[in-house]
Amino acid sequence: MKAGFNWPALMRAGLHGLGLAPAVFWALTPAELQIMLGSKPGNGPMLSEGLAALMAAYPDKIKDQNDER
Repeated sequence: MKAGFNWPALMRAGLHGLGLAPAVFWALTPAELQIMLGSKPGNGPMLSEGLAALMAAYPDKIKDQNDER
């Protein structure tokens, strides 16, 4: 099943819950609606320290002749 927006629930939240006019609701981006609904922010972007830690934990290995292609 394909994941997507639950439009009926979003419209109820925006039009009824927030009291937005239809034109205002449809002019919002999904991120703006999420902020207005008070959703908690997700993880922030990975900064250089996080990337360095990830690279140290999972270093690249050099392929040799026995590795599959």
